[in-house]
Amino acid sequence: MKESSVYLPAMKKQRKIIIPLAFLFLIVVAASIYTFFYLKYDPTLTNLEKRLEGMSMAHPLGTDHLGRDILTRLLLGAQQTIGFSALALGVALLVGIPIGLISGYKRGVVDRLFMRIADSFLAFPDTVVAIVLSGLLGPGIGNLVLAIVMVKWVNYARLVRSTVLSESQKEYVLVARTNGLSALQIMKKHLAPHIIGYVLVMASLDLGKIILLISSLSYIGLGAQPPIPEWGAMLNDSRPYFQSNPELMIYPGLAIVGVVLVTNIIGDYLRDQFDVKKEV
Repeated sequence: MKESSVYLPAMKKQRKIIIPLAFLFLIVVAASIYTFFYLKYDPTLTNLEKRLEGMSMAHPLGTDHLGRDILTRLLLGAQQTIGFSALALGVALLVGIPIGLISGYKRGVVDRLFMRIADSFLAFPDTVVAIVLSGLLGPGIGNLVLAIVMVKWVNYARLVRSTVLSESQKEYVLVARTNGLSALQIMKKHLAPHIIGYVLVMASLDLGKIILLISSLSYIGLGAQPPIPEWGAMLNDSRPYFQSNPELMIYPGLAIVGVVLVTNIIGDYLRDQFDVKKEV
């Protein structure tokens, strides 16, 4: 009886994560194969004769102010928003993790050089730096992704560096050095496993932040450009019709809120699973 009561909280936690994971999975799958279901609708082709139509069998969520199918644009917008957010996060990880490993393990001049560069980015809020870089690079989803990478790699480099600094002084690393393992082998076999939990938690929480950042900058015209359907750009296009047709803004707004909420729930779950400190 006691054993079952011990496992009950863990089972409840696992149940809580199933719904967010299923929700995110369904959105990703639907966005990936949207053309198979709505191939007859071109998300960028206007049809003023069908503008602002309500829900119907032909258009489950209706049409927008230019007669384009809203559901099709939402699904393609998921590809843009979630896809490019994941791309920015992945590149930031590929840049930040090796820099943090090398900086924390080698120290010296390499560490000081990387950390001074990181400090220059951390002197200003992420959003401000991303806006400035996007403005300098020019509008466009590609430039926006590059700007976010330039902002986000710093957090992972510093996180990995701090973990490596503490772990590299422990006995198992000293033994590995004594046994003749190279720096690359030590970082790969002994140090990398200790940073996985921290990186996964930060990445899951960062994904929601990046989605918000891409949507926000697209909303003000620095991200995806018309007629590309992106959730933030769709919000901007629908502003003049908020009073007469509020659903044009509600649909992409709910999509953004739902995905960000799900990624935060997954991040909190991973933080509990890996027993990562709350500040991460």
